[in-house]
Amino acid sequence: MKIVNRFNGELIFESDDASLKATVIAAARICKPLIGANLSGANLSGAILIGAILSGANLRDANLSGANLSGANLSNAILSGADLSDANLRDAILKDADLSDADLSGADLRDAFGAVLVRVSFIAELLAKSRNGRKRHQ
Repeated sequence: MKIVNRFNGELIFESDDASLKATVIAAARICKPLIGANLSGANLSGAILIGAILSGANLRDANLSGANLSGANLSNAILSGADLSDANLRDAILKDADLSDADLSGADLRDAFGAVLVRVSFIAELLAKSRNGRKRHQ
């Protein structure tokens, strides 16, 4: 399977794996940067991508539910419409990432850096929890 750059179409990484998910995991395992990779709509659910370098990657509408992206560099990545439910994004770099319309319900964003959260689905859930928490403590 081949992974190409979304900007210029150049080959970033290639493996003998038949699935895109296995190819992305293989690249992350050897610390191969996937800068600008076109992974739009990819099914990466449950993938172990600890410390992956995905800056500028197109992950629009990708399924990253339950993925471990702790410490990953997702700066300038397009994650609009992505399913990041229950994903581990601890210590991830999200500077200038597009998270519009992403599903972050249950995601762990502790110590994530640079996220601007606009039109993401977990905000109402968090506000409800914080309001309920304040009522209990008053």
